[in-house]
Amino acid sequence: MDKEKDMLDSQAIKERMRDLETQIAYHNNRYYNEDAPEISDYEYDLLTRELRKLEKEHPEWASPESPTRRVGGTAKREAGVLVRHNVPMLSLQDVFSKEEVLSFVKEMQEKLDEPEFVVEYKIDGLSMSLRYENGRLVMAETRGDGIEFGEDVTVNAREIADVVTELSDAPEYLEIRGEVYMKNADFDAVNEQQEVLGKKLFANPRNCAAGTLRQLDPKVLRERKLSMFIFNLQQARGREFETHTQCYEYLKGQGVPIIDDYRVCRTADDVWTAIEAIGEKRGELGYDIDGAVVKINRYADRERLGATAKVPRWAVAYKYPPEEKEAVITEIELSVGRTGRINPTAVFTPVRLCGTSVSRATLHNQDFINELGIGIGDTVRVYKSGEIIPKIKSVDHSKRPAGVHNFVIPDTCPVCGSKTVREADTANIVCTSAACPAQRVRNLIHFVSREAMDIKGLGTKAIEKLVEENYIENVADLYHLNESRDELIEKGLIGKEKNTDKLLASVEASKSNSADKLLTGLGILNVGKSAAKALLLHFGSVEALMQADVDDLVGVEDIGEISAQCIVDYFAQDANRTLIARLKEAGVNLAMEAEAKQSARLAGKTIVITGTLPTFSRKEAATLIESHGGKVTGSVSKKTDYLLAGENAGSKLTKAQGLGIQILTEQELLQIVK
Repeated sequence: MDKEKDMLDSQAIKERMRDLETQIAYHNNRYYNEDAPEISDYEYDLLTRELRKLEKEHPEWASPESPTRRVGGTAKREAGVLVRHNVPMLSLQDVFSKEEVLSFVKEMQEKLDEPEFVVEYKIDGLSMSLRYENGRLVMAETRGDGIEFGEDVTVNAREIADVVTELSDAPEYLEIRGEVYMKNADFDAVNEQQEVLGKKLFANPRNCAAGTLRQLDPKVLRERKLSMFIFNLQQARGREFETHTQCYEYLKGQGVPIIDDYRVCRTADDVWTAIEAIGEKRGELGYDIDGAVVKINRYADRERLGATAKVPRWAVAYKYPPEEKEAVITEIELSVGRTGRINPTAVFTPVRLCGTSVSRATLHNQDFINELGIGIGDTVRVYKSGEIIPKIKSVDHSKRPAGVHNFVIPDTCPVCGSKTVREADTANIVCTSAACPAQRVRNLIHFVSREAMDIKGLGTKAIEKLVEENYIENVADLYHLNESRDELIEKGLIGKEKNTDKLLASVEASKSNSADKLLTGLGILNVGKSAAKALLLHFGSVEALMQADVDDLVGVEDIGEISAQCIVDYFAQDANRTLIARLKEAGVNLAMEAEAKQSARLAGKTIVITGTLPTFSRKEAATLIESHGGKVTGSVSKKTDYLLAGENAGSKLTKAQGLGIQILTEQELLQIVK
């Protein structure tokens, strides 16, 4: 038994390592290559630390392609040709606590003779190196993959005011590294211009700076003001520098901007005091920093310590916790999404976080509001998830004004006034009216989808155009589009004559669909494809279903009281009953033919299908299972009897194995039914 448990534990560790590798690689690509991170540096660093720990404990399972063995992203060709690094542009080892900082200082003091430490800002921007030959700038390169190749961005770099192109007192060769960034005021100006032009706004200054530096047109850089700080000497020939600070003083004399307000420290306490001082000052700066760097001052000491494949051993970057600020909620707005979900949004006094002014954050749902105890007038702490998305972390109830109470989402839709209900097994409160204007496009998209009426040729854009031009308001109007054929062709809303006729033919053909597809397409809360089929096999037609009460409905397998009440509420609305009458009048099939079962070998069995099967499509496999009395569902749970698994089965297979669910191959399924 212990051996079996060890095997399960080992499998779980391997799977966690593969999962972490996938997550980190994805977020690396979002940050370095797409300039669009989805999580904060803090969250990213926690993932990498966990993977490093597991790789250290289980080196035999570490992948040679692990993202912990890489630096940066991939070099791209947007702004110029690829160039080989003379000196690798390594990243820094991140630390997150005072204990880790003090441990680094202690380690350096044990290995070196009275080392000096320089503590300085860690600017949140894009890394770039500058190469000078006899005082002339000859190359500017981005970090790229950090090890071998970067991008030649020399033309663009010359447009940055802080980049000095001529040094008056220069060695034969000098290579220095810095951070290209954008000041908050310049970033705000760019986003204001983007808004005027109707273009997408940049998420933060770092993304804007990275995207701008890679532009093919240098004119864009002239319009958007980028800045640069130098933070390191990469290489020098023809001049000796003993320390980092000596090089800084030389660069200042050449007019090269260096990191502001750096501090030289000799003790652990001095280092931590300097880090705290930078942290207290970060909100007052005119640009974003995401940490403090602690580095050894003497170059001889750095040479002695060397580097790993990814980071230098002579420096660490302390990462501050995500920035948080207080704001006062002035309003809670309610909107209705395409699924009918009521979305509460807090509007609060503007605060600046990660380089942008924010004044709105989602409140998710009523459970979230209740959990934090949020009301209009409350003082809340706001932060940015992934340094992009504003979120509310907590409420300071000691500052709550008299008369303020926790906000409650009303039981009527803010758009159409219809009744709202809470979806089963979720925290979502939704509008029950299919005629709600806020849901119109969503309902139509769902109705024509493959899972429902499968009307080919009607995509989201076509539906939005038809709604905008008042050709359709609800799904019944689709069956009257043929009356406007010539107008549709003339306006080109769907396409030319051929495409329009193909669409109208697809609409006409859908009239003969099985009635369960129609019921699925109506989008009744908690009535999906499986439930629709079960209901119509039981009642025989949509018209019979309309007459059923809650007691009748709960007699159908897998229809609970909440789902039953949603069905009754839907058909109780005059607008929905009129809709069904119009569909019948248009000739849409409302009746369900009884299915002949081949056998009952899978009767009472719930089966989930995952992966790519050898010969069957998933739809064909589902049909086979249902024809032998089984039921197909989309997610694995304790109620699942079998998992039918093909190649690349993924997380559903892992979950099924964890729950002890029997795994079937396609061949094993065929043996059962035959």
